[in-house]
Amino acid sequence: MSRRRRIALALAACLGSGLLQAHEEHAGHQAPPAAGPVAQEVKGGGTLDARSYFTDTPLLDQDGRQVRFYSDVLQGRVVLLNVIFTSCEDACPLITRKLREVREALGEDAGRVHFISLTSDPQNDSPQALKAYARKQGADDPNWIFLTGSKEQMDVVLGRLGQLSRSPEEHSTLLIAGDVANKRWSKIRPDAPPQAIAQRLQLLTLPVAGR
Repeated sequence: MSRRRRIALALAACLGSGLLQAHEEHAGHQAPPAAGPVAQEVKGGGTLDARSYFTDTPLLDQDGRQVRFYSDVLQGRVVLLNVIFTSCEDACPLITRKLREVREALGEDAGRVHFISLTSDPQNDSPQALKAYARKQGADDPNWIFLTGSKEQMDVVLGRLGQLSRSPEEHSTLLIAGDVANKRWSKIRPDAPPQAIAQRLQLLTLPVAGR
């Protein structure tokens, strides 16, 4: 049995149990990429420019380096995105630790998947705060980037991802998995088992049939 088939069967079992079905967004949130223009491009073969959609908004990573959101963070990668804020004492650290387990479950594929954690509280989350948070949660990994910026910059990026919230505490806990090059996107519930999330990501790292 091929690797693609093994992963697909395991993933189907998780989907059948409802573990990876996206829960509803908070009232008033925009739809994430799977329900927006990027998904339309996948279905209709359109010409929407992903750089224009996601924007190349300049942000700062946890080391204080300026990066462009599409060109430096997303382009050509398999990614898993989530939203956190460093003063959170419940869901954020729990999900961050879950994602650390996902990276461990990825095994040799960990280097092929980039994790992206964006702050919902840019006014308080400096690069230094993000760096300290990553270290505290055991997420200080070369393939795991934490991003902040001005409130206006973060609002643009989070809005395009369908993750903009009225306050830091109201941010969505949904995970967004994407194969950026092949325009494949999906939402994952944060309570899915680490192995199931890892299998979804591994499936995205496999070549697309016919390409």
